Amino acid sequence: MSKAFTRESDEAEEDEAAPEAEQPQGVKNYITPAGYARMHAELKQLLDVERPETVRVVHWAASNGDRSENGDYIYGKKRLREIDRRIRFLIKRLEIAEVVDSRGQEQERVFFGATVRVRDGAGRVRSVSIVGMDEVDPARGRVSWVSPIARALLKAREGDTVSLRTPSGAEELEIEEIRYDELP
Repeated sequence: MSKAFTRESDEAEEDEAAPEAEQPQGVKNYITPAGYARMHAELKQLLDVERPETVRVVHWAASNGDRSENGDYIYGKKRLREIDRRIRFLIKRLEIAEVVDSRGQEQERVFFGATVRVRDGAGRVRSVSIVGMDEVDPARGRVSWVSPIARALLKAREGDTVSLRTPSGAEELEIEEIRYDELP
């Protein structure tokens, strides 16, 4: 097969920064203690289990001879690049992380780490927890502290009504409860 129809380099792909690794200039990387522990556990799993196992498979596949059509070798090398990329990302994010432990605080206002129950104009009630950028999970009601809803809620008190700007227009949210629970 002609080199004209192959990818130029796998190394070029490896050096590209992951888009999620980019952080807005001047914005701190706040994170909850549970979020930090999860990221650290993932890093440890990758370094201690997944990477050594993948290296073992690649080494075995390479010893089988012809690497150009060796699926185990090709997939293993690709997986190894993915693991290494994720390891670099986690190391960078953990290095700049600022752990903020707000569990059990008796705050009257909404700050990082708060779980806030709000009621919208239609009467629907939902809870959102304000967490770090690396901990966002909309299905569990976890929003980044730099998200529009978190910015609308920050520094508000129970009983306050805040305005959230959405693509469909402004939405009024009434704050019913503010808690600082441990977020698993």
